Amino acid sequence: MQEKKINLSISEGSEFFAHEVTINFNPTQFIMDFKCITPRSYPRSQEGPTIAMKHNIVMLDAYHAKKFNELMGKILAQYEKEFGKIKKPKSIEIAEKKRPKMEIKKDKATVPSYFG
Repeated sequence: MQEKKINLSISEGSEFFAHEVTINFNPTQFIMDFKCITPRSYPRSQEGPTIAMKHNIVMLDAYHAKKFNELMGKILAQYEKEFGKIKKPKSIEIAEKKRPKMEIKKDKATVPSYFG
């Protein structure tokens, strides 16, 4: 049997820190929208602060979303076995006490402002 050459082109993405994620679904896929939110202020600007937001979107079919969930559960269990239970940082607890609670209403959620 003759060996065939295969050309492989890899396009690597850049590293991305996600501050939050939104997950939605439709009948055929799950859509995870990872967001990096960076407040910017320019001392010489007469306008208010600017929010820079980058998105990386990952789409999975339902089966792969379920397998991803199972894998994350296993990885988190291994992490906690090696490094200890993952706890909410005290700084987040303090921030949560300072800001108003999110109200969940029918088909709507009140979201905290990124302007402080």
